[in-house]
Amino acid sequence: MLPDFSREVFCILGLPFDRVSLAEAVQRTRHAAAQGQRCFLSTPNLNFAIACLDDPQFRLSVIQSDLSIADGMPLIWVARATGLPVNERVAGSSLFQALRQAVQPTHSKPLRVYFFGGPPGVAQRASEQLNASPSGMCAVGFDSPGFGSIEEMSEESTLERINASGADFLVVALGAKKGQAWIQHNLPRLRVPLVSHLGAVVNFVAGTVSRAPVWAQKTGMEWLWRIKEEPKLWRRYWQDGIGLLDLLLHRVMPLVLAQRRAGPAAIEFDKAIMDVREQEGDCILTLTGAIGLPNIGLLRTRLPAAAGSPHSLLVDCSGLVHIDSAALASLMLLYGACHAAGRPWAMLGVSAALRRQFELHCAQYLLDPLA
Repeated sequence: MLPDFSREVFCILGLPFDRVSLAEAVQRTRHAAAQGQRCFLSTPNLNFAIACLDDPQFRLSVIQSDLSIADGMPLIWVARATGLPVNERVAGSSLFQALRQAVQPTHSKPLRVYFFGGPPGVAQRASEQLNASPSGMCAVGFDSPGFGSIEEMSEESTLERINASGADFLVVALGAKKGQAWIQHNLPRLRVPLVSHLGAVVNFVAGTVSRAPVWAQKTGMEWLWRIKEEPKLWRRYWQDGIGLLDLLLHRVMPLVLAQRRAGPAAIEFDKAIMDVREQEGDCILTLTGAIGLPNIGLLRTRLPAAAGSPHSLLVDCSGLVHIDSAALASLMLLYGACHAAGRPWAMLGVSAALRRQFELHCAQYLLDPLA
């Protein structure tokens, strides 16, 4: 299946994020579950973003998601600083709670949830707590696979239990990297339409950990509450803070300063060329002029043809002078599709000035060829 290139996505710290509100995310995930339509939901926070800088496979799990929401106020602060219209934090925990509290349409059934992972006994307790009172959700199964390898947690009997449960929503809690990897490894064999790694949700629903007050969630102080609840997390937040400071100094602030300089004239967007053609066994995507939010609609109409070709993809950037966050994020979806199909990918004719734009957006990995 090809990505949905009509998505309003923006690049923040090298990852694509959908521009959605909490209400819109609820609507999209409920629709996917109701229609039996696959939706791999990723919820990157600052820890995700920093880890993805040096972990291509982890990063790819976000790029190949069907919906990517900004679960962290630092990401929203970066978006605001760089002028991006991603202005609402949509935490995975908030989305789960909103789905749980949603008013059920007449004659509709509650969203059926399967919990997979978490500390011993917590998934079972979460199931019991979820079913203890009527809501927009009901638990139809749980599994605590322990601490084995991804392969050990992916036995046919395990997946068959999940599929046989009739779940609409599979909530995975194995730790961010392992959870995303487990989902990617098993997604083709899972029949559950809505799948996401929501590590803290299992604990919140079970009641073993309490979530921060709303004021802390909205002001970016939830990390202090999490440390109070789970003291072992202090090291992770300390490292994330150092990582954020480095990104602010070397990527975000230079990007903000670069954006304050005179940007491309409107005519550069108007006369931009975005063309897809087959030539001598290659699919060539030609990009010239300035490509970004002013003409992103045209780019989005070109990308399905580039993604649908079976041939090697060459992105000709020899005439490209400017690319912004929106265009980069759409290219990331194309990159993810090529990776999934095992298609070679290469970006050609990238000038030093253009390379710098990729670097400031933490998207320089797109310049590395895929064999």
